[in-house]
Amino acid sequence: MANNDKIQLSFASRAIHLGYDSSTHEGSLNPPIYMTSTFAFDTVNQGADRFSGEDPGHFYSRISNPTQEILEKKLAGLEEGEAALATASGMGAISATLWTLVKPGDQILVDETLYGCTFSFMVHGLQKFGVEICFADFTDPDAIASNLDGKTTVVYFETPVNPNMRVVDIAAVSAIVKGYSDDIMIIVDNTYCTPALQRPLTLGADIVVHSATKYLGGHGDLIAGAVVSTATIVEQIRLYGVKDMTGAVISPMSAFLILRGVKTLALRMERHCQNAQILAEMLVCHPAVEKVFFPGLATDPWHLIASKQMDSFGGMLALELKKGFAGGVQMLNNLKLAKIAVSLGDAETLVQHPASMTHSTYSLEERQRHGITEGLVRISVGLEDIDDILWDFQQALATLVPEATSVPLGYTGKDS
Repeated sequence: MANNDKIQLSFASRAIHLGYDSSTHEGSLNPPIYMTSTFAFDTVNQGADRFSGEDPGHFYSRISNPTQEILEKKLAGLEEGEAALATASGMGAISATLWTLVKPGDQILVDETLYGCTFSFMVHGLQKFGVEICFADFTDPDAIASNLDGKTTVVYFETPVNPNMRVVDIAAVSAIVKGYSDDIMIIVDNTYCTPALQRPLTLGADIVVHSATKYLGGHGDLIAGAVVSTATIVEQIRLYGVKDMTGAVISPMSAFLILRGVKTLALRMERHCQNAQILAEMLVCHPAVEKVFFPGLATDPWHLIASKQMDSFGGMLALELKKGFAGGVQMLNNLKLAKIAVSLGDAETLVQHPASMTHSTYSLEERQRHGITEGLVRISVGLEDIDDILWDFQQALATLVPEATSVPLGYTGKDS
């Protein structure tokens, strides 16, 4: 995009053009895939300069790779950060970041609900090495302020929260934390929204992490992660958290596939959001449904905060059925179009049961304490025709309330 660097392009245009100049790659419209583990030097001096950092060129793909570099420039620009680091998985991004920032005796202040593997890494991993993990309700400002102390090094949260869709006010949390100490690093997992819908760095966060497996890739064909922050912090994570601690190195092919996926990110997120909104409005009126958790509903307790910090309400929702866990099993087992699968952000609608799947690393008591009920069902609303999605959930829910033969109020699709 060399000739367009100074043009103020929209997000969708930047997602396509940012970070790549075809003129430096023999006119190739798509970035080349550099399938190499190492790079040859012209001289010993050049090799020495690359190892020392005086020459910014590549020398080993565990550190950097040209395909990876193109992706990192794009992600940094889209998140409005200085630099980015692409990793082998979302957990690679999270673990490499935290291994870099904390040491024994430090405290990480964490929201009360987290993705299951993040929770497991912190509670069953970092705590073994002397890092204190302190949980607080991040929707309550007093709970955050009262748990900050001189040992707090990192404040970490997701928003919207996986899987129960609570929304944390990024700007409010940042103001409280930075009012206590500028040295505390605020990390936000932006996987659910992507920079197409939410940019935490502009709201006071220091670091953004992603599971790029999800919406950034968008097609369910890769595993990857990303970190975005200042150039200094990203370089520390690259050289310590990835190179020395985790080895969470992204492959050039995965970097290429994410670059491909990001080109359609804005378009896909628009469709995900539209479909999720319509499905939520149908589900909230269905006689089999106890409650729907989706910030796009005006009745949702997090609607106002989400309206303030998100450009749209995302493609994820959750629900509780009146028949609880058994009802959830019955509904999932009767779906015909949607797939029972973990992960999210794919073209396909994916449905899963957190208590027995993604959040099974929590004990029953931990799930109860952290707001993950046994009957909670998480839905990643896909890109299928909305009428087909509505039909599928209608027919599956009909097995729970066969006496309800009429179309529920709020159904906006066509009759099947």
